[in-house]
Amino acid sequence: MFTGIVEEVGTIKEIKKTSPKAWSIAIHATKVLDDITIGDSISVNGICLTVTHFDSDTFQVDVMPETVKATSLQALKSGSVVNLERAMAANGRFGGHFVSGHVDTIGKITKKTPVENAIYYHIEVAPEWMKYIVPKGSIAVDGTSLTIFHTDKNHFQISLIPHTSKETVLGEKQDGDIVNLECDVLVKSLAHLLHHEQQDNRKSIDISFLQENGFY
Repeated sequence: MFTGIVEEVGTIKEIKKTSPKAWSIAIHATKVLDDITIGDSISVNGICLTVTHFDSDTFQVDVMPETVKATSLQALKSGSVVNLERAMAANGRFGGHFVSGHVDTIGKITKKTPVENAIYYHIEVAPEWMKYIVPKGSIAVDGTSLTIFHTDKNHFQISLIPHTSKETVLGEKQDGDIVNLECDVLVKSLAHLLHHEQQDNRKSIDISFLQENGFY
């Protein structure tokens, strides 16, 4: 479990293909290495990945084919910068929102607009995901916990303060760039529950149904 409060920006040191569609990635970092152990979970641009090796200034993770296919990792290369966050400690402050590190889908930045001391980001997403993107609700964009302040049928808007722009990779993103999105797990859970409640309460059309409703 993560909070969406990025701890530092790391740099991709090396990407190795361990098979045609699977990777091993080495990431240069400092802060997240403080108490690192093999098997730890670290959010890399919002993707929960497991530490398989580390040394004094680098940690390594393996990436499965589905993760490469379904996230923005496919756009990374040596020298790319990534948001990093260790899994939340039980005694830590909860400054963002519940973030699992399981990316739902990707979005595309279509416009950046400076407004006073903020930058508005307009992000396009497949329409079927908009039911989980709620105005004034939370969303993780490349692992950064942000508040949604406007939506339409296939776009939503977020606003970055100068600190967030400076301390995360989002400040470097440009129009056309792809970002990882994780919708609020509470919204997804509620939508899933309501869907199945409706399914369970739906009666099949049989003789009894027709008799009860005066058709037989």
